Amino acid sequence: MSGSESVPARVDTSRPHPARVYDWWLGGKDNYPVDEELARKILAVDGTVLRGARANRRFMQRAVRTVAEAGTRQFLDIGTGIPTEPNLHQVAQGVAPESRVVYADNDPIVLRHAEALLHGSQEGSTEYVHADVRDADALLARARESLDFGRPIALSLVALTHYLSDDPDGDDVYGLLEKYVAALAPGSHLILSQVTPDLSPQAIEHAANHFRRSGTPFFPRSLAEFSHFFDGLELLGPGVIPVYGWRPEPADVAAQAEGIVPVYAGVARKP
Repeated sequence: MSGSESVPARVDTSRPHPARVYDWWLGGKDNYPVDEELARKILAVDGTVLRGARANRRFMQRAVRTVAEAGTRQFLDIGTGIPTEPNLHQVAQGVAPESRVVYADNDPIVLRHAEALLHGSQEGSTEYVHADVRDADALLARARESLDFGRPIALSLVALTHYLSDDPDGDDVYGLLEKYVAALAPGSHLILSQVTPDLSPQAIEHAANHFRRSGTPFFPRSLAEFSHFFDGLELLGPGVIPVYGWRPEPADVAAQAEGIVPVYAGVARKP
């Protein structure tokens, strides 16, 4: 396990970071008071966030297992977040030990924990790059040091796109996704989940306002807006669906009894 470039040691603790807020919701300890403050504020207005965080993790595991069992042996996970077991490489290499995994995130604290904790199988490889999803050229160049883009890759952006705007003069999230998908070989997969206002509009509006006041952009999307990410790709069944319903296992079926999770999920194949 190694990072592909040096990263400044200083961690900005003056403002919350989504990966650290998410870590607090998952019960982790790798966050700062500013992250906990925002996490608690959002939890106070949106009681779904804790089960949403858990549901996202479980969806990632099911989706990765699905594409690994279908033969995918390379994975690019963008917006990795602070390691929480089982991690993506553990799922992929549990199916096929020779799987190659590259994690990418832009938070130095994530890099530190990745270097310490994300160790893969002897047969495969597990690497980390410090890069921002918005800088696709740089991120892809670093990923190419470990992955063969002439062969299928599973590209995972779980719970990330709702932090990116669709403004062409801003993040241009749709154009960004098109760029990443264009770099993938046929037979590759796209794994996505995204917060939606469709299932809990008031709570999501309040949560979005807290994010924005903290300096973190937040863009919940409707079913149609989320489905647009998969244009030109072949959706795997059951298609775009609330996250608990994507090929659920018994634990996911049981968790649905806790209440809704306002998150859509989908996996698609590049023809």
